[in-house]
Amino acid sequence: MTAFLVRARRHIGFQLGAILLLLFVGTALVSLFWTPFPVDELRMRFKLLPSSPQNLLGTDHLGRDVLSRIMVGAQTSITVGLIAVAIGMSVGVTLGAWAAARGGWVDEALSRTSDLIFAFPAVLIAILITSVLGASARNAILAIAIFNIPVFARVTRGAALAMWSRDFVRAATALGQGPFGITWRHVLPNIASMLIVQATIQFAVAILAEAGLSYLGLGAQPPVPSWGRMLRDAQTYIFQAPELALWPGLAVALAVLGLNMLGDGLRDLLDPRLRLMRVG
Repeated sequence: MTAFLVRARRHIGFQLGAILLLLFVGTALVSLFWTPFPVDELRMRFKLLPSSPQNLLGTDHLGRDVLSRIMVGAQTSITVGLIAVAIGMSVGVTLGAWAAARGGWVDEALSRTSDLIFAFPAVLIAILITSVLGASARNAILAIAIFNIPVFARVTRGAALAMWSRDFVRAATALGQGPFGITWRHVLPNIASMLIVQATIQFAVAILAEAGLSYLGLGAQPPVPSWGRMLRDAQTYIFQAPELALWPGLAVALAVLGLNMLGDGLRDLLDPRLRLMRVG
């Protein structure tokens, strides 16, 4: 752990990503207890105001404080992203590890199913699911999670197959350990770092997908604040108050950038081969 922290202090990208992630999560946590104004307080007399000491990021077309809605919108993004990635990771890792351990028709079925899902754009699948089941944050989570399942399944399968060819796994097999025991004790611990990196990247993808679905009116519904819906509302007033589109767009960009930089940094720090290449 100490060696990891020493290397992390030297990795600028990892540090910037961690700072942006802390800012993102910290904003969501603060908004649980405090916001400058009530998030749904309508003040029509003060609509479309520019940034000022009273309203640091201005007000929207209903007079609501933009900063307050940005802060609470971070809650929506984190909730949707975390749950969707957790579901996709749990199911995908289980299926990928099972396919690698079992082989045969199980492996073939997983590969063909993943190919089928990847043949369609992720946004199209999400739109289809939310259109059929209805527009809500819950259905957006389901749609994003379904696309995450084959991503984690394919990554887990590829990494686990490489582990099954290693000498220590063959030795465990020779000692009579079953596929489940080998997977749990030897395979998953050795690919955990890869899965953590993938989860970080998919978290960024999930935030972007949630914003996209909310922009289309298929994600979190009013009165729940969402960065994507804020962008949708802002497009009507883009010439009157361009700041309305700037702030939620910047929030999405910084959150996704921070998670991607954190994921790239973790990959560099946790993968010994990349460390050796950088040293060389």
